[in-house]
Amino acid sequence: MFTLVGCRFPIWSLLTRAVYMEWISIFLVGFTLLSVIFIERVKIPFLKKILEWMPAILFAYIIPALFTHSLGLDLSKVSLHAVSKDFIMPLAIIFVMSALSFKQLKAIGLRPILVFVSGSAAVALMPFILLGSFKLFSGNFHTIIIDEEYWRGLVTMVGSWIGGSTSQLILKELSGCSEQMFLVILVMDNVLVNIWTIIMFQQIKKSDSFNRWLGIDDPVVDFVPDKVILQNSALSRAIWTLSICFVAVGLSYFFIPSFLMKIVLLSVLGLLLGNLLSFWHHSLMIRGGGYLIILIMAILGLKLNFEHFSLPLIVLLFSIVWLVSHYVIMLLTAYLFKLNMAWVPIASMANVGGISTAPAVTKAYNEEWMPHAILLAILSMVTGTYWGMLTIYLFQLLY
Repeated sequence: MFTLVGCRFPIWSLLTRAVYMEWISIFLVGFTLLSVIFIERVKIPFLKKILEWMPAILFAYIIPALFTHSLGLDLSKVSLHAVSKDFIMPLAIIFVMSALSFKQLKAIGLRPILVFVSGSAAVALMPFILLGSFKLFSGNFHTIIIDEEYWRGLVTMVGSWIGGSTSQLILKELSGCSEQMFLVILVMDNVLVNIWTIIMFQQIKKSDSFNRWLGIDDPVVDFVPDKVILQNSALSRAIWTLSICFVAVGLSYFFIPSFLMKIVLLSVLGLLLGNLLSFWHHSLMIRGGGYLIILIMAILGLKLNFEHFSLPLIVLLFSIVWLVSHYVIMLLTAYLFKLNMAWVPIASMANVGGISTAPAVTKAYNEEWMPHAILLAILSMVTGTYWGMLTIYLFQLLY
């Protein structure tokens, strides 16, 4: 122990507590992973009814959050978050992308990308349509958002929803958003995205019903076997496949510092590996990628927090209508192209949720579409800053 201003300061107790929190987070994530796998496979009628409303993978998000909230634990700073970003997420990317065949990519076509782009355009441009519409009923929206300059904070949400944290920080500087306002917007953004993720999990499960109701015949093509068989030559294929993936992720950690560049390069590498190497174990990759996505969701759940939320109600209402209108625009675009309605929540999460939640929501409908969700999420990361710059320009031009 050290002596500080006459007091004995047990620094070792702080270290012990930090280690204790690390072990709790590892145990909780491991327990969550096993629980979700069990829930996915169990045939109990009661649970099957629940899963019609809450996909099994959603429990990966909720179980850690319930645990930390009920015990008052703060696991938002444990090292698992860095491990997830540096290793687990890149590994999931190369797993999932290497399961994608060029034949499958061609079969899906351009329509999901067009739905995704319509969602991005709605995020960037809808604030101006909403402001004009709301002004017909109340001038309060214009007063708070324009006169009190909350638009500077809302612009950062364009970057967050489409491009992620990096785009959000860039747009904060470009828009001149104050630190205090930015903190409020960050809290609101976190709450909205968490709730929206839960809603999208539920919506994608109803996609087939939407398709029947709207008369859309866009069947799901099965490319990858559902079962992973590791016997004889398949075992050696699996070992080679896994070894290459781990080596690629390890090299990317040491030689590619940029997260975005790492994701893009590993995605391209995975696509090439899965299509050029004849021994590649595609079914193992898609199944393993699904488990890694569950793991990522469980680690994200450690940060889930709905407390300390305070901002003008009008700004919150405006943001909710903004987010819902983004979904409606994509819904109409998908209907125009007669596209399977499952692509709407996938494209929405690629925009709003990003590289971790988009494939997770997709997994709740069809594991084989996870690579497409990742491609859309990468497109989102690349274009988010530019959409936000367009929004800033239009705010400055019009107001």
